[in-house]
Amino acid sequence: MKELESFLEKIEKVIKENDQYKFEAYSFVMAALHHTVTKLTKPRHITGAELLDGIREYSLEQYGPMARTVLNYWGIHKTLDFGKIVFALVEVGILRKQAEDKLSDFENVYDFKEIFDKGYKIKDE
Repeated sequence: MKELESFLEKIEKVIKENDQYKFEAYSFVMAALHHTVTKLTKPRHITGAELLDGIREYSLEQYGPMARTVLNYWGIHKTLDFGKIVFALVEVGILRKQAEDKLSDFENVYDFKEIFDKGYKIKDE
């Protein structure tokens, strides 16, 4: 329970300093990170590009054709926004980065309209 309280306090601190993104954006990135690393065959550091691919996949799984609308509502409009969220989480000690990780790794990786609007496909069941 204390870990959750600590997490929430850290996120609140980030939002007080920069309210560009809603709380849900931070918790979504954490959930998408979990989604991404659970698909690895063994635990390791993931790159910005790998995380963005996992975020794309997780967004479409969770929100389908509404993914871009939901992300936009939270203040996320481009891949760089995910990078800013990740680096804010690093700054408050929730996530860690390696020396080679940079914010520019998240810049213009994919176009939201292309990926979330045109890229959504209904799964055959």
